Amino acid sequence: MYTNEDLNFAVKKGIFTACAVDEFRAQLESDKKTHFADEENFRLVSSFNDIFVVIACALLLFSSLWVGEGIREGLGGLIFALLSWLLAEVFTLKRKMALPSIALLLSFIGGVFSFCLSLFDDPAELAFIIASTVSAFAAWLHWKRFGVPITIAATTAALTTLIVSIVLSLFPDTKAYMLFAFFLCGIVIFSFAMYWDSSDITRTTRKSDVAFWLHLLAAPLIIHPVFTGLGIFEGNEDLGNMLVVIVLYIFMTMLSIIVDRRAFMVSSLAYVIYAITAILNEIGGVGLSFALTGIFLGSALLVLSVYWHSIRAGLLGRLPLNVQRYVPKIN
Repeated sequence: MYTNEDLNFAVKKGIFTACAVDEFRAQLESDKKTHFADEENFRLVSSFNDIFVVIACALLLFSSLWVGEGIREGLGGLIFALLSWLLAEVFTLKRKMALPSIALLLSFIGGVFSFCLSLFDDPAELAFIIASTVSAFAAWLHWKRFGVPITIAATTAALTTLIVSIVLSLFPDTKAYMLFAFFLCGIVIFSFAMYWDSSDITRTTRKSDVAFWLHLLAAPLIIHPVFTGLGIFEGNEDLGNMLVVIVLYIFMTMLSIIVDRRAFMVSSLAYVIYAITAILNEIGGVGLSFALTGIFLGSALLVLSVYWHSIRAGLLGRLPLNVQRYVPKIN
């Protein structure tokens, strides 16, 4: 029920001492036989009331969208965005509810983006440039007012869309290099996420939540272009390509362990399941390939979860000290 931000707030107000809170966290780690930073905690649902409020907000917002669009095309998006902001004044600023805050931020940005596109009869690159610019600015205003952690990732996504739209508008021939462009954007966003992570390696403040959402955004931008570039979805399923996929997944797993973030493993899991299934089919495991893959990967991930801390300790011990200081320490 109480988050790290709540505990930090209590320390700031003098209700608890910083030493008492540190001892409390250490005791919980000892009791649960885990390490707090390794758990990758972030606020999503604090109670069923969060889900109840999200359902109610969705009913109100989408009904208003429908009515607004019935009055005038494009008006629905504006009403959608304005209502999202007003609801955030209550459920984000005053009630500090996690899931409604995330939903209302996304609906606000979506409403702004939709409204901006509706101003153009034939949306093209210019329309997306203007819509992305306004959405990024709107997300920044939302961050300044409400400080919802996912806002930084939403702003970054809007800026990424803006950059891609500008490049396509100025250089139409670059469309063939979009996979590489998204890969570079993913690397930049990953570096940005590590900036937030390195400023809170104990994972006890809101900065850690900001980094979590940025990692979740960066992972598919890095992984999808790599795997798509191999031609897997175009029928290029030879054994060599599938082995490359597995090697890349092992690399992404090691990176996930080092930075103590599971986003890369989760985002690329579908690719490696596909690759292992294809390899088993190649060697004659037709019919049971998918099931065998699930058993193998499921077991491996569960073992990894149990020994996560020990494996991290082994990997970090082999890294330079100037790299170790940017990731959570081993206690």
